[in-house]
Amino acid sequence: MPWSMKDYPASLKNLEKPVRKKAIDIANAMIDEGYEEGRAIPIATSKAKEWAAENASTDEIDDFLTHDDETERDADPSSGPELMNKAEHVIKHKKGWAVKAEGAKRVSDIKDTKKEAIERAKEIAAHKGTEVIVHLADGSVQRKIKTGS
Repeated sequence: MPWSMKDYPASLKNLEKPVRKKAIDIANAMIDEGYEEGRAIPIATSKAKEWAAENASTDEIDDFLTHDDETERDADPSSGPELMNKAEHVIKHKKGWAVKAEGAKRVSDIKDTKKEAIERAKEIAAHKGTEVIVHLADGSVQRKIKTGS
């Protein structure tokens, strides 16, 4: 079930709004990738708390507070089940290497190394039964990886 800031699991109610919103976005993405709700919620909560404590910039927190009733799912119609049939791309990112579903507006994960990003993309693609498209730093396609699903 996709969650929003108006409809979310009770376990998220005591989180600060930016953390709750980030947890909802992460949990929704995990559900789209095939995770069970019972597994997605605690992982998303942990990752959202980690994001707020270590990775969130002031601008990101301000943006979350400005749009506090709108989750990524509310704002991005391309983040739903229709991405389940899309390939996962590994692309260069300012913080390392990112994994991004084809057609998605935001990356789903950022890794320090290209190898880590490829492994994560393979996990997601295998869950969805799609392929991984690995890009060079300049954006051109380096190779395609079939996941066997």
